[in-house]
Amino acid sequence: MTAEATTAESTTAEFTTAEITKALAELLPRLRAYARVLTKNSPDADDLVQTAVERALSRIELYQPGTNFKAWMFTILRNCYFTEMRKRARRPDTVDPADHEGALSVRAEQQVGLEVRDFSRAFARLSEMDRTVLILVGAEGMSYQEAADVLGTPIGTVRSRLSRARTRLKELLEGTPASGSAGPEAGAVDPGALVA
Repeated sequence: MTAEATTAESTTAEFTTAEITKALAELLPRLRAYARVLTKNSPDADDLVQTAVERALSRIELYQPGTNFKAWMFTILRNCYFTEMRKRARRPDTVDPADHEGALSVRAEQQVGLEVRDFSRAFARLSEMDRTVLILVGAEGMSYQEAADVLGTPIGTVRSRLSRARTRLKELLEGTPASGSAGPEAGAVDPGALVA
């Protein structure tokens, strides 16, 4: 191999790394938003993003140029989250002050604040998979195929999960089943209707 060919390969590899670093910097706010949904608190979300970025940069040679970088990073972030959850399951329980922050704050008096609170509560009651699909497709604007790649599931599964998640969120926000038929108790959600 000639010196010119070696220099050209080195420049290409460095340029690719520079492009990936730039793309990563642009993705940081979106990664943090997704991490916040997964962890449910800012300090853990920041730690999770840092871990995912470190892992991506240490394994940057595994990224294949021309593939979907955003999906690659979201997959790394999601995998880091599951790894951390497995580690925590082995540790004794600890008290997280962030879990009690709502009890220490003053409730919002404005309508918008109440609506945001209601949405947050309803969103938190969704299953982890429902929240994940809604964030990836709804908030992040990923295509069904990108979300399927991140989640490692077929595209049809993403579509059906998204439909069920939207329906369930609507039920929780309205306090009644989306079909409009009230159950035995006004505002009650029939547990049998949730199993599909």
